[in-house]
Amino acid sequence: MGAFSDGYWWSRDGLRLHYRDYAGDDTRAPVICLPGLTRNARDFEELAAHLAPGRRVICPEFRGRGESAYAKDVMSYVPLSYAQDIEALIEELAITRFTAIGTSLGGIVSMLLASTWPERMEGVVLNDIGPEIGAEGLARIQGYVGEGRSFDSWAHAARAQEELNGPIYPEWQLADWIGFAKRTHKLSPKGRVVQDYDTRIAEPFEVPGSATGVDLWPALRAMAGTPLLIVRGEHSDILSPGTATRMLDIVDDAQMVTVPGTGHAPTLDEAPVREAIDAFLVRIALESASA
Repeated sequence: MGAFSDGYWWSRDGLRLHYRDYAGDDTRAPVICLPGLTRNARDFEELAAHLAPGRRVICPEFRGRGESAYAKDVMSYVPLSYAQDIEALIEELAITRFTAIGTSLGGIVSMLLASTWPERMEGVVLNDIGPEIGAEGLARIQGYVGEGRSFDSWAHAARAQEELNGPIYPEWQLADWIGFAKRTHKLSPKGRVVQDYDTRIAEPFEVPGSATGVDLWPALRAMAGTPLLIVRGEHSDILSPGTATRMLDIVDDAQMVTVPGTGHAPTLDEAPVREAIDAFLVRIALESASA
């Protein structure tokens, strides 16, 4: 795991939010990594260590996750609120241009940011997410988010994660699952292993029509001139091949890498993904410098 410093910023509604800051070359636009629905900054430990010190990497935690404060208003656990929180962070750090790497929910937030601030966006990497979410995958996620389970040990938490996500990462061994559990769980004051997020993030899903959120196709169309790398798990139940193809047609400067044998979502540590991200960042930095 690479060296990082902890940073904090305030949301516009008064929540103290947390990010990891991996120092890097300040002459290049930084990378901002945005995690999935139940995830946190630890998801990007290996990727951030790989990219820094070549460039600065910032890994925020959405409200209700990791070291970020839990929201009093559960209906603020929605993509528009998360996007506003990230906008506040960007303003706080005086970032004028950046590349977003977003996994699942983080990708939705990335699309919202890119459509709102195209002049600030050097490029976008969308990890297994698009404007249209597969119904099967959405139902699967709704089935486990907010359960609030706890475990006696890391090994028990790892086995539970394997039972839930085994088909997504069929090649993983026990050590991989324990690492996964430690990225997604924490120790409670009573010594139990618990999920590292506010279980109330599931409550907005219960409002009719809120599960799918706003129509994101206009946001993607607004990104038509933004360099885009799409990462898709071969067996994803969130990003269908049809949706991915349509995205490639809409965004002029878009490419896709598929991770074989993997579901939702790739870790971004897979060799073909790492190579694709490295090449993408080099290319867009050169294009930005020559613009």
